[in-house]
Amino acid sequence: MTTLEELLRPDLRGREAYGAPQLDVPVALNTNESSYEVPQTVVDAIVRRVGEVAPTLNRYPDREFAAVREALAAYLSSTTGCSIGSDQVWAANGSNEVLQHLVQAFGGAERTALGFTPSYSMHPIISRGIGMTWIDGMRSSDPGRFDVSADLAAEQAREVDPHVVFLCSPNNPTGTALGLDVVEAVYDAAPHAIIVVDEAYAEFARPGTPSAVTLLPGRERLVVTRTMSKAFAFAGVRVGYLAADPELTTLLRLVRLPYHLSAVTQAVACAALEHTGDMLGMVEAIKASRDALVDGLTSLGLTPVPSDANFVLVGGFPDEHATWQALLEHGVLVRDVGIPHHLRITAGTPEETQAVLSALREVIATPSQKEPSS
Repeated sequence: MTTLEELLRPDLRGREAYGAPQLDVPVALNTNESSYEVPQTVVDAIVRRVGEVAPTLNRYPDREFAAVREALAAYLSSTTGCSIGSDQVWAANGSNEVLQHLVQAFGGAERTALGFTPSYSMHPIISRGIGMTWIDGMRSSDPGRFDVSADLAAEQAREVDPHVVFLCSPNNPTGTALGLDVVEAVYDAAPHAIIVVDEAYAEFARPGTPSAVTLLPGRERLVVTRTMSKAFAFAGVRVGYLAADPELTTLLRLVRLPYHLSAVTQAVACAALEHTGDMLGMVEAIKASRDALVDGLTSLGLTPVPSDANFVLVGGFPDEHATWQALLEHGVLVRDVGIPHHLRITAGTPEETQAVLSALREVIATPSQKEPSS
């Protein structure tokens, strides 16, 4: 009898599904969620909005999610200084579904996707999921660096000649932001590709860090994706979005499922976007925790990577797996992202920051965590 494994597509056999540990611990700093609850003013608005649509849930939602697109366009326009129209905005159930729509529309079998690793692990998973060939590009010729130069990125884009290119800024898991010169260079070097700039953590960037949204005019193949999961503290809602040329957003309708954003999701998103000040009020506090985390990690003799996100990638661990386990035993959950000697730590509340630093201080002092003597 044929097994399910044998029936599975050959290119998917043996692969592992995406997933971070979901453990009940006192300090969970592994998935870059906001540690701050949704403000009560927004909770009240959500209850009101959902109450308004609840009697009509016997009907399908607005297929074009017009109110959500208008609110997102207004938010992007006000925060980037660019004029973004609602016809330039697309949204879905989390930015992962937005990325999936892009790959379904512009990727496929016998097409190639390029990304510069280490980067967001869902980019290759989504690409391979529809049969694309994934190419791991280099971020730097120096394995100890995580930035990407315009020349190196463009050189690889010309060599691969991909159909989709993923750029991540600020990058996950390194926290490093890209210069706009990198985006421009890759766009010019890959004339047959959709260039996707994943800006999931853009609101946490340090002052002066530009958004690729400013590059959209005149670049019909450029896409900038965002999410409400991080800065908006809305991970449980699942709303992601993008800005791009209006023609590109029109083409995404060819691959989206009917009525893909529920009426409840649309109502909740609109409630949050009515209160962007309240929703984003935690961002500065999280950035302060991130910077305090960097200072504390440095004082412990570790090597944090400068971050424009709500997390810090930190190196200096002789055995990152053992350190991860030791921290877990202290009630602190961080992320092992597969980079030797590094762990990723989400910036939480000031109390959580002190908890992880205290736990690390104890763990590092343990003889088993120290470099073996030669």
